[in-house]
Amino acid sequence: GFIPAYEDEHGTYIMNSKDLRAVQHVAELAKMGVHSLKIEGRTKSTYYVARTTQVYRRAIDEAVQGKPFDMNLMDELEALSNRGYTEGFLRRHMPREYQTYEQGSSFLGTQQVVGTITGKDDQWLTIDVKNKFAPGDQLELISPAGNIRFSANVMENRNGQAMDYAPGSGHIVRIPKPANLPQTLEHSYLTRLLATGD
Repeated sequence: GFIPAYEDEHGTYIMNSKDLRAVQHVAELAKMGVHSLKIEGRTKSTYYVARTTQVYRRAIDEAVQGKPFDMNLMDELEALSNRGYTEGFLRRHMPREYQTYEQGSSFLGTQQVVGTITGKDDQWLTIDVKNKFAPGDQLELISPAGNIRFSANVMENRNGQAMDYAPGSGHIVRIPKPANLPQTLEHSYLTRLLATGD
């Protein structure tokens, strides 16, 4: 017999399991006595691990406070590139409110990392570009201190010359500093919210 092979933009796999998503079970797991959670990040980007950790941290904090599960956390995980999600053996029959998430509308996610923050001054953020983005794109700064969504109306290179877009990896650009910027930007990512068809 044959063993089925799976292929995506990263390569070909003989076995390619779905990603386990248990964020909706954090409160139940804590009640059972689970004291730690592990995120499988071996083949994932540092952005994936950082964003997933941020979502689970919020779920844990809200569970400890006795708050009900926030379904928006599912959306935040769905925005990440993934291999499809499963609850594994955590639930035998899926409740109706989770059914739309099991299919997943896009395995590529709805956000793309466009860069890391390498500096700031009174007016500008300096970005080490990882993927193409342009003025007017909807952006999200993701940091351990919290996230900010904004749009930069202008962009310039490190010499102060206006740019129509940041072409991709290997470029340094500057964009206006958004309001409510966290004090520290260490371990922060800049993402672009993808429109359908991007």
